[in-house]
Amino acid sequence: MDFLRYAEQSAALLNADLPDVDALRAHLAGRAWLQEQATDRDCMLLRKHQRELRPVFEASAAGDVAGVVEGLNELMARHPVSPRITDHDGHLHVHVASRSASVAELLVGESLLGLMTLVCDLGPTRLGVCAAAPCTQVYVDTSPNQSRRYCSDRCSSRANVAAYRARQKAVAPL
Repeated sequence: MDFLRYAEQSAALLNADLPDVDALRAHLAGRAWLQEQATDRDCMLLRKHQRELRPVFEASAAGDVAGVVEGLNELMARHPVSPRITDHDGHLHVHVASRSASVAELLVGESLLGLMTLVCDLGPTRLGVCAAAPCTQVYVDTSPNQSRRYCSDRCSSRANVAAYRARQKAVAPL
């Protein structure tokens, strides 16, 4: 079980626009067995999860350790994970839900277990909200010095160019 990947997928899930099953299936690219099972109900439940999870990322970005811990604990209480050992693909590994779990239940379980592990291993301030205006995407910061501020290289470049232009404008003669 790759908890870091689950944490990063949690941010991707939070950033995903999931208005319908087709969008959910596109989000699940590379996971054909889940694409086939996706339903409108999964979309509705995942949109609800997005609303519930966002405050955890915002608390982390604000340095609110208690908010992160309480938020994750509350979500874990509402969405209990039932891990199980499987032996498909020729090796033993852990899944976070039973075979009968819905797509939403599986994704929420992976999301929460990944974030809990990340918070315990790397610290509760490793989740963030992009600092580039007007972007509101979230990210997981796995950098060695906890220096990430943007959701992507694109936002980082855009913010750096804007700051450079602002500095040039400030020192330009009138």
